[in-house]
Amino acid sequence: MFIPIKDDIPTRRTPHVTLAIIFINTVVFLYSQTLGATGYRTFVAMLGFTPGYYLNLGSEYIAPTWYYLTPITSMFLHGGWMHLIGNMLYLWIVGNNIEDYFGPIKYVIFYIVSGIAATALFALFDLNSTVPLIGASGAVAGVMGAYLVLHPRARITVLIVFIFIMFRQFPAKMVLLFWFGLEVFNWVVGSKGGTGIAHMAHIGGFAFGWLALKAITKIRGEDRSYRISWR
Repeated sequence: MFIPIKDDIPTRRTPHVTLAIIFINTVVFLYSQTLGATGYRTFVAMLGFTPGYYLNLGSEYIAPTWYYLTPITSMFLHGGWMHLIGNMLYLWIVGNNIEDYFGPIKYVIFYIVSGIAATALFALFDLNSTVPLIGASGAVAGVMGAYLVLHPRARITVLIVFIFIMFRQFPAKMVLLFWFGLEVFNWVVGSKGGTGIAHMAHIGGFAFGWLALKAITKIRGEDRSYRISWR
């Protein structure tokens, strides 16, 4: 087991938006757990993103007008405690630094657009799917991709559980690229039988975040000085 715990990049301001996103996701998840099995399935069907319904492929797919908001609402739904905790842990580790870079408003926009980009790539590879896509993973992956551009040399403390329990520090570049490579591998393997995990959404979000920050830093004329100034 390989679990990132924290990084060594301080921030200049309190990450209010990141904390708010974590709070909203947690509240929505706790509420969903009070609905019972049938109520939860209905809740997910209403607010999750389902490509087949969204694109109206076939007369049996009749979506209400508000359904076009589900690429956003789906980002705040989770399928279980580990799904929620995993996403929010990664968001806490990298999100505060990306919020620090963008500022609150631009960070919110970046987060949401990352999630939409992740959802779009997922849909592109499975247009006929009638299984709802839920989770903040795509948006969080976008933030991770941005972090890789800005802080590749940061040190991330990782909890390793393999026979012994130990804590080790690794460069952010190593940790994030290992995560991304694992997602690509799982998508290739899982595409043959299905894993129930939207690996392509993770890949899409991460790729979008990385490409977007590459473009933004180039347009702004920023060099590596920003990326090391808050070590």
